[in-house]
Amino acid sequence: MLEPVATLLLSMLSIPGMALIAGALAVPLLPASARNAFMLALIAFSGWTVWQIAPDASLTARLAGIELTLLRVEAITKPFALVFHIAAALNVIYAMHEKARLTATAGLAYAGAAIAALFAGDFLTLFIYWELTTFASVFLVLAGNTQRATRAAMRYLLMQVASGVILLAGAVLLWRSGAGFAITALDATTPAGFCILLALGIKAGFPLLGGWLQDAYPEASPAGSVMLSAFTTKLAIYMLVICFAGFKPLIYIGLAMAIISLFAAMIENNLRRVLAIALVNQLGIMVVGIGIGSELAINGVTAHAFASVLYKGLLFMSMGAVFFCTGTDRADALGGLARHMPWTAGFCLIGALSIASIPLFSGFTTKALTLGAVAKQGELWVWLGLLFASVGVVLHTALRLPYAAFFATNPKIKAEEAPLNMRVAMGLAAGGCLVIGLYPSALYALLPYAVSYKVWDVGHVLGEVQLLVFVALIFALMVRRGLYPLSGADMVIYTDWIGRYALPRLIIGIGAPLMRLWNGAKDGFVALMLRLLRTGEEASRATGLASGVASTGAAAGIFLALFALILLIRIVI
Repeated sequence: MLEPVATLLLSMLSIPGMALIAGALAVPLLPASARNAFMLALIAFSGWTVWQIAPDASLTARLAGIELTLLRVEAITKPFALVFHIAAALNVIYAMHEKARLTATAGLAYAGAAIAALFAGDFLTLFIYWELTTFASVFLVLAGNTQRATRAAMRYLLMQVASGVILLAGAVLLWRSGAGFAITALDATTPAGFCILLALGIKAGFPLLGGWLQDAYPEASPAGSVMLSAFTTKLAIYMLVICFAGFKPLIYIGLAMAIISLFAAMIENNLRRVLAIALVNQLGIMVVGIGIGSELAINGVTAHAFASVLYKGLLFMSMGAVFFCTGTDRADALGGLARHMPWTAGFCLIGALSIASIPLFSGFTTKALTLGAVAKQGELWVWLGLLFASVGVVLHTALRLPYAAFFATNPKIKAEEAPLNMRVAMGLAAGGCLVIGLYPSALYALLPYAVSYKVWDVGHVLGEVQLLVFVALIFALMVRRGLYPLSGADMVIYTDWIGRYALPRLIIGIGAPLMRLWNGAKDGFVALMLRLLRTGEEASRATGLASGVASTGAAAGIFLALFALILLIRIVI
């Protein structure tokens, strides 16, 4: 009896990511000197299992008569899994200066759950990992150790748990329809498909559903923000590819994500929140590619997600380093840091040029695949919308963010360079951005379909360079004339305005009069009952019931009736 269980447990440890989840239990017990080496060794082992895994590998188990697919490999699984391991390793290096055991434990478990979820073959198994990513990652938000972080963590937890519950509801509906729990392409117009799309949409930051992202990520610790930027949203993108590739409404949902986020990012004062909002923009471009659904588009989504984990992680690292060294991430309190933190400034510029899709950097060789797929599909207005979104990203992330932090005039600013481990992590991420930009064929070899699109077309290269030069000149002119303030509102409420401001005020506005009405009715009822009791007491005295003239049985009956009435009043009130 024990032998099959032991065999299953050993088999489960061979699932990529499971070693990280199991190893996270030991992290709090290890001294600081051994903890980081232990985590990096686990990540290396898990990454090796991804590299060696067979394309047709599978592992199943039965639970209560239900067959679970614990391991299944799709064509796009390997690149997502590899970049998740790279991100996990960079996170460990970046956070080496921290001594918090809880953050290290939560970060490793979070990465492991996200990696294992990529290999889940059924929605019940996915649900387990889905919820584990939620409960592990919320500790990264709480690591911000502020009241704002605590409130943001609770809102984050609420949205993530809601996503899990809706995912489970969709899985049950799918099973009841006779389709089983297998993860496969779904029809979003069915109840089951709609529920699963909604659950994935919450995690992917769909309009009106993604406010938790820019709410929670900037409130986490510097290392926590970097970890959060890598896994949750990309896991949702991966599942959208598997389940809803070619679902046309996703084109317009993604376009809305890419464009709406621009306006908030342009005037936001908190630079880490700027990055969180810009992340929604990048996710929107990926969602557009999923809606297109062609082989070139799926290649573009996969490559873009891979590159985005690196350059967005690099940007979050650089702003996290600024926050760690100065104690602030507000644009109006920064500037002039390039002379104090030259390494961090240089790495930030590499991340900025990558997200701007400048030739020789990773964004150029990856995002171009999605834009090319949109153009080949004949979606002219969508292509123009994505071009407009790309201009916005160049403006608020590639130009405004590094300028406000490192090059704007601020003679009073003083800071030390970021710790060595932070610089090493940023350097490795920057190196990855350059390698993908200079030698994209290595990444293209991992993509699910052969790449025949000519990224280095002369017209494409010149177009991107001209776009950057034009936007840079406009930015310089606007800043010089004071038309584009580098510091904006203290906090820009994005699509979470409904949940954070409008809905609570609506509930209070409706609930307060109702509570006053209820309290008035309750007080009137209590007064009526007391008046009836006093009237009954006076009547009993007049008839002699209270003076012993009546029988003991009658007195006992009246007492029980009054006692029952009091209990009823207590229950109602």
